[in-house]
Order: sequence, then structure tokens, then C-alpha cells
Amino acid sequence: MEEVQLEQLERWVIRGTRRAKQRLDPASAAGAGAAGKNGRKTSLSRWKFCVHADKRQMLQELTRSLQQRPAQAHVLWELAACICQAVAADGFRLFLADRASPEVLAQYLGLDSSEGGEPKVQRLSSEGAHGAEVPTGPAHVARTKEPLRLSRAEPDPRFPHAFHANSDCTHVLYQPVVQPDGQLAAVLELWRREPGPPFHEEDEEIASSYLVWGGIALHYAQLYVSMNKQRTLNDFLLAVVKSIFQDMVSIDALVMKIMNFAQRLVDADRASLFLVDSKTKELYARIFDVGVSDVVENAGELVDEAGAKQPSSREIRFPLGTGIAGQVALTGEILNIDDAYSDPRFNRMVDQLTGYHTQSILCMPIFIRGVVIGVVQMVNKHVGTFTKEDEEAFETFAVYCGLALHHAKLYDKIARSEQKYRVALEVLSYHNTCSEDEVEKMHAQGIPDSIPGVDDVSCFSYYFSVFALDDYEKARHAIFMFQDLFGLSRFDTDSVIRFTLTVKKNYRRVPYHNWTHGFAVANSMYSIIKHAPGVFSPNECLALFIAALCHDLDHRGKNNKFMLETESPLAAIYSTSTMEHHHFNQTVTILQQKGHNIFSKLSNSEYKQVLGLMKHCILATDLAVFFPNRAKVNQLLADNSFNWNSSSHRLLLQAITMTASDLSASAKPWELQVETVKVIFEEFYEQGDAERANGLQPIPMMDRNQPDQQASSQVGFLTGICLPCYTLMDQLIPSTRPMLEQCKANLKRWQEIDESTRLKEQKT
Repeated sequence: MEEVQLEQLERWVIRGTRRAKQRLDPASAAGAGAAGKNGRKTSLSRWKFCVHADKRQMLQELTRSLQQRPAQAHVLWELAACICQAVAADGFRLFLADRASPEVLAQYLGLDSSEGGEPKVQRLSSEGAHGAEVPTGPAHVARTKEPLRLSRAEPDPRFPHAFHANSDCTHVLYQPVVQPDGQLAAVLELWRREPGPPFHEEDEEIASSYLVWGGIALHYAQLYVSMNKQRTLNDFLLAVVKSIFQDMVSIDALVMKIMNFAQRLVDADRASLFLVDSKTKELYARIFDVGVSDVVENAGELVDEAGAKQPSSREIRFPLGTGIAGQVALTGEILNIDDAYSDPRFNRMVDQLTGYHTQSILCMPIFIRGVVIGVVQMVNKHVGTFTKEDEEAFETFAVYCGLALHHAKLYDKIARSEQKYRVALEVLSYHNTCSEDEVEKMHAQGIPDSIPGVDDVSCFSYYFSVFALDDYEKARHAIFMFQDLFGLSRFDTDSVIRFTLTVKKNYRRVPYHNWTHGFAVANSMYSIIKHAPGVFSPNECLALFIAALCHDLDHRGKNNKFMLETESPLAAIYSTSTMEHHHFNQTVTILQQKGHNIFSKLSNSEYKQVLGLMKHCILATDLAVFFPNRAKVNQLLADNSFNWNSSSHRLLLQAITMTASDLSASAKPWELQVETVKVIFEEFYEQGDAERANGLQPIPMMDRNQPDQQASSQVGFLTGICLPCYTLMDQLIPSTRPMLEQCKANLKRWQEIDESTRLKEQKT
């Protein structure tokens, strides 16, 4: 008794008792052996537990601790500490198993009190793909789910590197922690240093006795976490339902709400929600990557016809099937990706633009009536990667997202209809159609076969002056140009007259964007078509001319920026190219009025084609659209790849031609240019006055108190917009070169005036 340690004596007693029981009851021993180790361990562990009565106190303390922090990792950590003390080990390490991939382990390093009690975890794997590599012992136990004992004095050839050379560890016990459902929860590593004894079977029995209770604790910890997550999800779903039925909001507000909660739900760093445009087969988002500031501030600032800056669009679009989100929208299947850059479907363009590094992605489709209407994409889980539990919670959440988006779209549709109704009332209160007296007068005078020029300048000259004609004569000229270009065999003469007179009446009496401007743009388009026969097809010519005549219908003398800032009803209907969409819709409204449909004799296919081209051409007069069009055409010309037979290339040419006609005042002789600039700035000053009345500060160009800005603004306008436009026209349609040459001459005059103004300012 003096020579033998108490622990060793205890082991002898246990082994002797087991052998005696086997001799007395061989059948029972054989049955126990056939049943495996579990039956023997239960009775032996209970006996061992009684011997170590002080362990009861440990378990009681563990129970109190778990009441305060019932997380699975914490349960395992506290349980490991108890087992370590029970088997008299010098230390332990705990390796947590990934529920989706048990071979992937993470070394649990305990709790960090400096960071609010958050767990500290180091990601590991058998291949070292997630950081450090899992030691061979824990990896083996993770695969087999069987205990493993190793000693430095008795090396196991299967694990040649089990002990590091610089380690003082001499004995190791690896114990699997298996949940009741057979799923591996963790691998516990216990070690002893010299002169400690090696681990024996009895140590495994002790560990198993604790793990029996630990399995129950783990089960309830999982239930607690699951119920807590479900309660959190239910609270949010209730908030979503309240939002749908009690506080209807806009789509953008709902998208923000969905993304913010989705981030919290799966602990993601960033979130994006893309909606499906079923017409264009694209995904689009106006709010992208919650938590990310704008990638480029003031980049690509847009400028309107006379140099006023416009805000650029933040909406992003890409085809279905592009990137992770596009693939999910196309297939309707969930994608959970641990390493985005190793997946060929991942689109790296956004990371390159933002400087952000995407690691893990969880992407979920949103369905309504079996159709994908959107995709929610979570990026970079804060701790680890997205799990199966994240997928399940997110899938439930996505159902309610679909309902919320569906109801929000319905609400948005109703709200937009109300705004359209208000706009319609406003338009009807101001406009009406042409009178019968005007139509009869035009019929009585007849449509002339030719119209003499003004001051020896014919109406198809690029330098034709529109100021010498009154409004009625402009209408006669417009009808003549229509007849000269297209004839009247395919059109009803009465409809052409009514349409033209009503278009004249639907231009408001504002200083610049009035009937004179609409006629001037149509006359410039007429000149381009006349000087370049065969460049455009007959239907393209028809769409271009009518679009030019109608491109500023019902213009209020205010730009798109003003409409957005003053929350105009028009801005609520059209979020981009606000006024241009309105001009086109006004054109369609006139065409739909009785006796005004000049396209009534066209076939259905021709009607659709012409109407589609007209919309494209009128929207192209928004200079926000000109800049990307200019870049595309420049690239095609630089590559010598412009194809006259390509429909997309021809659309670009039509867009540039519309811009050239719209800006044609800058390519008129100097006297006409100066006259036009006067009325342009009068309209600018009226907008500046309106901005002041609304509590806004006008830009210097629109401030009537700063008239010295006119010359410099014209220099910038002609240099940055007009000259590049007419240079492209000269390359594509050489017969338009007179417009380029006159624009250069006008620029030179404005530069001289600007320089003179600067010298005067310096002297004063």
C-alpha cells in the first residue's frame, strides 16, 4: 500500500472485479461483449462515478454555468474541463466538428472576455484549407468516432507525427463527442506530461460517463439555441406581416428592411437583394450591398443640354445566369459557397470595383406562385461559413420575403397609378387638342409643294433660321417636311394636320423648351435625312422625324434634377429620364386621340417597330444616356467594328443623331446661336428662382445674379458635349460636317468672350 499509488490500486480493483464477473457469469459476459462496449461502460462508469464522488460537485457547478450560457460550444468547453480534471490530465484541446462536413474541424479556444464573451475559434481542416491543419489524431477520431490513446514511449506507426519534438506531452487521449443522433459534435484531446502515467481504458470509461450526461446537455443546448433562433425569426416575420398590412412602404424601403434583417439572421457582413425583370430577363437592384458606401462618388456626373449637372443612376443590372445571384435566379436552387473565388460562377467584377474581398456566399431564391421574383445574397459570415441551419432559417424567411415584396409591388403599383392620375389631371387642365377652325384653315391653305427659304437659306439647310417664322407657319413647314420625306400615300392627310397642330399646342410657353425648339430639332433632323439619303430605312426616318418633333412635349422648363428634388409627381412615376419618359407618353396620348393617329395605315408590325424606335429616340435626348452611347460608339469606331447591318449599332447611330439634332442650336450661325443662348439662360434663371422658392441653392449657371457665367458655361458645354457629338456624326455621316465646322466657329467666339470676361474681372 505504501509503494502503489491510489489510482493504480483503483485500476487493479476495477479490472479484478470485471474478470471475476466474467468467470462467474460467462453467458452474461458474452452478451455484454456482443452488445459492444456500451453495456459494460454503463455499469462500470456508474461505479467509477461513485468512487469519484467529488465529481458530483463539478457537474452541479457545470449545470449552473450552463444556465447562464446555454450555447453548444460553451457546453462542450465546460464538459471538457470537467473531464480533464476527472482523469487528472494536464491539459486539453477541443476540436469542434462542422455539422455539414464532420471532417472539417475548428479548434475552440474558449471565450474572450474582452470581446463580450464571444467564442474564439480557429478554422482547421484535414487538408489545411481553412488555416492550420488538423493533427492526425483528431482527424482519425473524427472519421472513426472511436477513442484513441497514444504514448510517446510506444509510438503508433499510423500517427508518426502525433507528438511534436518541442512538446513535453508524453501521453494523449482522443475522445469523440457524439450526439444522440450519431452526429459528431467534437473531438476532445487530453494530454499528460512526464512523469504522469499513460491513459488507460478506465480513463475512457470516466470520459464516457461524463459524456452520457454531456449528450443530454448538448441536446437541450441545441433545443435552446434552436428555439431562440425560431423566436427571433418569428418576431421578424410578425414585423414583416405588420409591415405588409399596417404600414405599406415603397419597394426600396422594404428591400432595405429585408437585407438588414437577413444580415442579422445569418450573421453576414453584407447583403444584396436583386429583383427579376421578367421582360428583359435581367436581375436589377437599386440598393446594392447594404453597408457599402458608394463606390464612385461624383464619377460620371451627367450634364443636361446646356451644361447643368444631373445625378447618375445607381441601378445595376445584369443578365440571368451571370454570377452567383444570376445562376440562382435562373435555376431556382440555393447556393451555399464556402470559397467564392474557387467557384467559376462567381463574378469578380464587383470586388474589383469596390476593393472588397468576398469569401463565403449564401444565395437564396424568392418565389411567388412558383416563379422566382428575386434573389437574396448574403456575403461573408462573420464567424465560420454559412451552415445548413442558416439555409433552413433563410428558406423560411424567403417565403415571407416573397409575400412582402408581392404586396409592396401591389402597393407601389397603386401609388404609381394615383400619381399618373394626378399628372393626367394636371395635363388635361392645361392642354387640349387643336380646334376645328385650325384644321379647316390648314386645309383651306393647303400643303405647299415647296416652301421658299428664309434669307436665301432653304429649310433643308443646316443653317435654317426658325426665328423668322410664327408658330402657325412652323406647323405648315412641319407638315411640308413630313410630306417631302414620306409622301401622303401611306398616311391620312387630315390626321397629319391634326397631329401636327395638336403637337404645337402641347408645347408649353416656356422660354426655350417650347414649340420653336421642337420645330427646330425636327428641321435639323429633316436636314440630316435629306443630306444623307439611304443611311436610315423609311421606318427609321419616320421614327426619327416624329420623335424630333415631339421630343420635348409638355416640357415645364425644368430639368430632371429639379423634378426629383422637388418631388414632382412625374418623378414619382419615372425614376430615370423623368421628362423624356413623359414626352414619349404625351406623344402616345396624342396618337391615341380621335383623328390623330398618323400611323393608322401601317401594319401591326410596322406600328410596333416605329413606336419602339420613337421611344428609343426620345429617351436618347436625355444627356444622361448620351455619355454611355458616346463611349460605345467611340469604341466601335476605334476598333473599326461599326456594322451598318447590326440593329444595336443602328440604334446607337439613331441615338447620336437625336442628340445632334437636339443640340443643333450650337451648330447654327453665330447670330442664331446667340439668340438661342439668351432664351436658354432665361429658362435657366427661372428654374434658379423656383429652386430658391423651394429652399434650394441654384448652381451659378442658373443664378440670374451671376450673368458672367454664360460664356464659360457655353465653352464647357460645347467642348464637353457638342463637339464630341458632331465629331461622331462627321465620322458616321460625313454630310453633317457643316454642323461640326459651325460648332467649332461658335466655340472660338465663346472662348474669346470668356477670356475677355476673365480679363475684366482681374482688372476689377
